[in-house]
Amino acid sequence: MGSKTNPSGHRGRRPLSIFVVLALCCFFYLLGAWQRSGSGKGDYLALNVNKMMTDCTVLPNLSFESHHNDVEIVEPSEPKAKVFKPCDVKYRDYTPCQEQDRAMTFPRENMIYRERHCPAENEKLHCLIPAPEGYTTPFPWPKSRDYAYYANVPYKSLTVEKAVQNWVQFQGNVFKFPGGGTMFPQGADAYIDELASVIPIADGSVRTALDTGCGVASWGAYLLKRNVLAMSFAPKDNHEAQVQFALERGVPAVIGVLGSIRLPYPSRAFDMAQCSRCLIPWTSNEGMYLMEVDRVLRPGGYWILSGPPINWKTYYQTWKRTKEDLKAEQTKIEELAESLCWEKKYEKGDIAIWRKKVNAESCKRKSSNICDLANADDVWYQKMEACKTPLPEVTNKNEVAGGELKKFPARLFAVPPRIAQGNVPGVTAKSYQEDNKLWKKHVNAYKRMNQLIGTTRYRNVMDMNAGLGGFAAALDSQKSWVMNVVPTIADNTLGVVYERGLIGIYHDWCEGFSTYPRTYDLIHANGLFSLYRGKCNLEDILLEMDRILRPEGAIIIRDEVDVLNKVKKIVGGMRWNAKMVDHEDGPLVPEKILVAVKEYWVATTKQNSSNEE
Repeated sequence: MGSKTNPSGHRGRRPLSIFVVLALCCFFYLLGAWQRSGSGKGDYLALNVNKMMTDCTVLPNLSFESHHNDVEIVEPSEPKAKVFKPCDVKYRDYTPCQEQDRAMTFPRENMIYRERHCPAENEKLHCLIPAPEGYTTPFPWPKSRDYAYYANVPYKSLTVEKAVQNWVQFQGNVFKFPGGGTMFPQGADAYIDELASVIPIADGSVRTALDTGCGVASWGAYLLKRNVLAMSFAPKDNHEAQVQFALERGVPAVIGVLGSIRLPYPSRAFDMAQCSRCLIPWTSNEGMYLMEVDRVLRPGGYWILSGPPINWKTYYQTWKRTKEDLKAEQTKIEELAESLCWEKKYEKGDIAIWRKKVNAESCKRKSSNICDLANADDVWYQKMEACKTPLPEVTNKNEVAGGELKKFPARLFAVPPRIAQGNVPGVTAKSYQEDNKLWKKHVNAYKRMNQLIGTTRYRNVMDMNAGLGGFAAALDSQKSWVMNVVPTIADNTLGVVYERGLIGIYHDWCEGFSTYPRTYDLIHANGLFSLYRGKCNLEDILLEMDRILRPEGAIIIRDEVDVLNKVKKIVGGMRWNAKMVDHEDGPLVPEKILVAVKEYWVATTKQNSSNEE
C-alpha cells in the first residue's frame, strides 16, 4: 500500500525544526547561568540552604564548652512542643529501678530487694531530673581519679564509716580518694603490684576485669593506668553513693548485686574478677554465686579473693567469727573452685588467686549439674541457677575453649573468635572489618562537629546501641572509656565487644539504666529509636538519656530522618540545644545525625513539689 505523505514537504520543514530546538537550548542555558550567578533570588536562596544543611563540620550555634554558671529555671514562652518541667528537688539522685522505698517491699532473701525493680508505666516520672545547687563539671582525668566536688555528690557518710580504710576523705569543698580500700591499706597500687606478680597484667593478656562489691571502685581506678578496664558494681544500700562516687571519679561502674538474677554480662567475658571483702556468701545456695562468676570468666581467667575467709587465722577475732566456722568456709570455697576446674595459683597474707582451666579437656573433674550452653548469654531477668556453664568444645587439651585472644591492644581490631567461628549470625570477618572502617569514618565526622570529642572533657561515654563495638574502638583513648550497651531486643553482640577488650552491659531501654543521674559526659545512639519504634515511648528513652547525662554533656543520635524528626520535636521541650545535620556522605543519604548539648541548669531550694508530674 503506497504512502500518502508528501516527501518533499517533510524535507522542507526539517531545517526549521532544528533551528527551533537550538534556540530553546540556548535560552535555557542562559537562564540557568543567570540564576546561578545570584540574580535569580529564589534559587540562590535554595543553594545557600542546601550548602548550610550539608555542612556537617561546623555547628556555630552549639556551645560544647562548660560554663559553671548557676542558671535559674526559666520556662520558655509559647513553646513549640511539650515542655518538660523540672522534677522536685528530692529526685535529684533518682535511680528509677533501684529506689529504696520500692526495694523495701521485696524479700531480703538472696538480696532480691537490692536487685532491679522498675516503676510501673503509671509511676514513671515525666519531668527533668535537676542537678543540685552548685553543681560543677567534674575535674578532668586523671585528677578526677583522686578528687570530686562535694556539691556534685553531697554525701559524707562514707568519710565517717570508712575513715580508717582510706576510701574517701572530705577536704574543704572536695572529696579526696587516697586509693585505699578495706583489703589494701597500703593503697590500690601496692595491691595490684602483688596481683601482678602472679597475673600477667602488664603484657596485655588481661584487659577486662570484674569487681564485685566495688565500694568507690579504687581497684578499677588504679587498673586504668595499666590499660585494664574494670566493670565495677555495688548495690545502692546504706553505703551512700558508692557507684555515684566511682562514676564521678571517671571510673566505669553500675548499680548491681549478686542476688537471684544472672549478671547482665555475656559468658566468657572477663579476663579477671575479684572480690575484695565484698561480703558475698560464696558457699551459700550450693555455690551458685561462684558458678555465676565462672560463667562470665574467660577460660584461662583469674579469680581473686581477698578478705573473709582468707587469712582467717589472723582475723577471726576481728571478724567476730570462730576458727572452725571460717576454716569450714574456706574449705568449701576450695572444693567449689576445684569442681569448676579452677586451679589455685597463690595464697599469701590476705590474698588468694585461682586460675580457670583453658578448656574442659584439661580438667578431669566432671559435674552432673550442667547448665544449657545455648542459654549461657540469656541473662536479662533470668534466674541464677546452681549449675556449671559448659565451655565450647575443643580438639585438644591445649586449645583455648571459645578461641584464643590476642593481647591488647592487638585484640581491639583483630577478628574476634565469636565472629571467626561464625557464632554471630550475619557477621563475617569481612563485614566486621568493613564495620570498623565505617565507624572510623563516623567518629572522624563527629570530631569535626565537636572538637571536644577525644579530649578529657568527655570522660564517661555511653554507646546505647553498641553493635560490634565499632564506635568505642574508633574512639579508643586513655582519656575516655565507653559503656557499650547492647539492647536486649538487638542482636546479641556483647560477647564480641568483650573479645575486643571493651566493656559493656545488656539493657532494655524501655526501663531506667542502673546508674545515678549525671554520670555520663557523652551519649551516642545509633539506630536506637528505630529499634525501639513501637516497643515503648520515645519520650521515656529521651528522658532517661537526660537523667544520666551531665549538665552541658553532649548527645549524638544517628538514625532515619523520619525518626529523628520525631525525636527533635520531643527534645525541643527538654532544655537541649539541638541541631540535625546531614550524613557525612551528603543530603541524599536518608540517615541523619542529631547533635545536642544539655543546658546547664540546677535545682533551687525555692522549688516545690508542684513541679512534679
